[in-house]
Amino acid sequence: MARQAKHEELRLALLTDIAGAAPHAPLPTERDISARFGVSRNTVRQAMDALEAAGNVYRVQGAGTFVSPAVVSKSLTLTSFSEDMRERGLEPGTRLLAAETVRAGRRIGERLATTPDMEVVRVSRLRLADGSPMCLETVHLPARRVPGLLEADLTGSLYTLLSERYQLDIRSAQQIVRSVDLGDTESALLGVPPGSAGLRVERVGLDHRETPVEATTTIYRADLYDIRFTVRRTQP
Repeated sequence: MARQAKHEELRLALLTDIAGAAPHAPLPTERDISARFGVSRNTVRQAMDALEAAGNVYRVQGAGTFVSPAVVSKSLTLTSFSEDMRERGLEPGTRLLAAETVRAGRRIGERLATTPDMEVVRVSRLRLADGSPMCLETVHLPARRVPGLLEADLTGSLYTLLSERYQLDIRSAQQIVRSVDLGDTESALLGVPPGSAGLRVERVGLDHRETPVEATTTIYRADLYDIRFTVRRTQP
């Protein structure tokens, strides 16, 4: 039987260490790992590259390598961010970045089935799980349907607020998912290196009359989030 490559043996050894470590715990330096296991720095880099590609660790330039939290798998069920996090035993949090009334513009107007001149409330938030950044969320809502929203507490579940205060229940949504490279500002807010991979989800939420209620763009950290769904073959 062929012997495993040294970097693969090291990857498996490090994976055992990582399994017992807390999320975001720092890993030893490449030099320390090299000395501990008696392998070259190049072997260490190969093993670390494989761990990073698999989502087991993440690197922060100038700071080191850290243990990745468990990846959150988002199903196709329509749930809020807060519901997703609590279902997985994580405490949801929010950092409000901006909240204002603006003109819809052509693109948002099309998504909300309204005119470009229509006023909309735009809410931008950084969403957290156990204090760690998970995604950037920008929500647009028709201003006429949410009077006084800017004076409300926008750090909790927006879906709950819309339902309880405005009787706006989002029953279904149309979504488009794309892969993106994160820019400098997005990377800084999400705590990842510039150019890191992200998932951009554009959603239009519909009420019981199939009327657009929200147009939301969310950018998720691709190292912490994936989207899973079931497909079935149509019987001939």
